[in-house]
Amino acid sequence: MPWKETEVMKLREEFVFKAMNGRASMSELCQEYGVSRKTGYKWLERFREHGLTGLCNASRRPHGSPNALSEAMVCKLIRLKMARPTWGPKKLINVYTRQYGEADAPSLSSVKRVLEKAGFVTHRRRARRGENARVEERVEAQTSNDLWTVDFKGWWKTRDGVRCEPLTIRDGYSRFLLDLRALESTSSDAVRPAFESLFEQYGLPGAIRSDNGSPFASVNAPLGLSRLSAWWVSLGIHLDRIAPGRPDQNGAHERIHKDIRAELQLSPANDAEESQALFDEWKRTFNWERPHEALNMKFPGEIYQRSEHAYEPGPLDISYAPNWMERRVSSAGTIKLLSNRIAISMALSGFTVGLQPEDRQLGVWFDYLRLGHIDLNTMKFISKTTNKRSRSSSGRSTARRRNGSEPTPTP
Repeated sequence: MPWKETEVMKLREEFVFKAMNGRASMSELCQEYGVSRKTGYKWLERFREHGLTGLCNASRRPHGSPNALSEAMVCKLIRLKMARPTWGPKKLINVYTRQYGEADAPSLSSVKRVLEKAGFVTHRRRARRGENARVEERVEAQTSNDLWTVDFKGWWKTRDGVRCEPLTIRDGYSRFLLDLRALESTSSDAVRPAFESLFEQYGLPGAIRSDNGSPFASVNAPLGLSRLSAWWVSLGIHLDRIAPGRPDQNGAHERIHKDIRAELQLSPANDAEESQALFDEWKRTFNWERPHEALNMKFPGEIYQRSEHAYEPGPLDISYAPNWMERRVSSAGTIKLLSNRIAISMALSGFTVGLQPEDRQLGVWFDYLRLGHIDLNTMKFISKTTNKRSRSSSGRSTARRRNGSEPTPTP
């Protein structure tokens, strides 16, 4: 009878014990167990050499492979990985091909196997995805400067004890890292000069995506406007915020932060000046040496193009439709209407808001954003509680002008 897989070990044990006993010949035992004499002698020999473990099936894996990577190739891959520990196998293959040519390039699976055996791969359990929250009017970048994304990495201290707040700004389409700035504060006064410098160098984006924290947003202001984001709007830049508690909605930007932590934060610089020097070099490598999978392994610097919308430094103001009233927000965050001081927001101090006549109320607009309305019975401003709404084209177009040339507000 042929040996069944479920009883194979038991039958082999019986076979070799009887063969060792010598009461039956090998021919009789092989006939009884339904195997050839060659097989019978094989299991007997294995038992003598290795004991019961020798009766287990040996691996059929070949001892060698004609397609195995050479030792020199493995060493090259390890050196590349050690130089860029946060880069994945696709990027390493791209760099390997550029340095050594396509003819000698290993396959993706081979590189993954080398990295795993060398201990560069850490396996982790993936968290189960929850249902994404619905975010209205999300900007999808179709070309350079359609969308910039901004965030703070999270602070650490340099070796001399100075707080380092890395500000990161990138182009959403090309993945080009526009700035990696070592700041000592996250205040609007500290962040605005960085954006002024970028606007002068690269021009203006169509929209900026940020989280809901300071200085990009304010929880107490209408539509979360802060001094910084109000300035962006005055320049003609749209706002695109992620939902609270959803950093995954800005996942590509968060991925940069993961690399910064591994390559910069874990080895802090001696002081702020050295931090910025390291940041500048890291940004150069990211833009001009690090291939990006979403760009077909091109460098972000090969894709990014300067914006066609130039930045003109200086105070700007906004004009509204002729049939609207206009009021400038005071330093206290109020406007004056029929001898009444109405509180709007200190974030809009110095800017002009438009008042749109509506049914028994005045809609309050700041550029394309409807902030809420003024109740004419109580002369109180009521902030809008739903998402922002863009203006329609029916008499609501705006124009930006230099301060000092604005029309006289309607009384």
